[in-house]
Amino acid sequence: MSSFAAETATTSPRLDMARFEATPLQRAPFEFLIVPGFLKREALPAVERDFPEITSGGSFPATSLKCGPAFKELLDELQGPAVTAAFAAKFGLDLSGRPTMVTLRGQSRSKDGAIHTDSKTKLVTALIYLNSEWESDGGRLRMLNGPDDLENYAAEVPPETGTLVAFRCSPEAWHGHKPFVGQRRSIQLNWLTDASVLKRELKRHAFSALTKKLLRFGA
Repeated sequence: MSSFAAETATTSPRLDMARFEATPLQRAPFEFLIVPGFLKREALPAVERDFPEITSGGSFPATSLKCGPAFKELLDELQGPAVTAAFAAKFGLDLSGRPTMVTLRGQSRSKDGAIHTDSKTKLVTALIYLNSEWESDGGRLRMLNGPDDLENYAAEVPPETGTLVAFRCSPEAWHGHKPFVGQRRSIQLNWLTDASVLKRELKRHAFSALTKKLLRFGA
């Protein structure tokens, strides 16, 4: 464990880095890990309270939303050097100096969850879920063995509060979920290849959010 990660494991009031460190990396069909309880139980009430209100589908940059103080503190920690060091060690990547981007989702639409891989400009994707007990068959992220069959999966992740799923972005990292319509809250943290990608992605998300807002007002 790196010194940064070790310090976080013992001092973080929000993240259970010891649990993260103890969870083995799965290497087939691609590199991923699932960590229930990554967000500490005692931190959940404040984090859930301060999650921004999101009433429409799609992803929104965290910087474009009104987040409460506890949630902002969580995002700051997730993008800090200790967490970056821990993820770099886990995936065997040099993430030092790589920009991070956080996007949030609050609502799932029927079209969401189609099988896909993340873009080549993303190095690692980390998803943290903030939903109470998940009973629906839909909305459960599946780590897939290939691009053709949602039922051919290596692991399935209910999007329950505090659960982390993270994977190394690669051409083999196929994932998706069955359709679900309704509230499905998540934090997506990405380490990106370079700063120009971050600038472009934030601009793209901002334009998409503006378009959705205008359409909503025009309805």
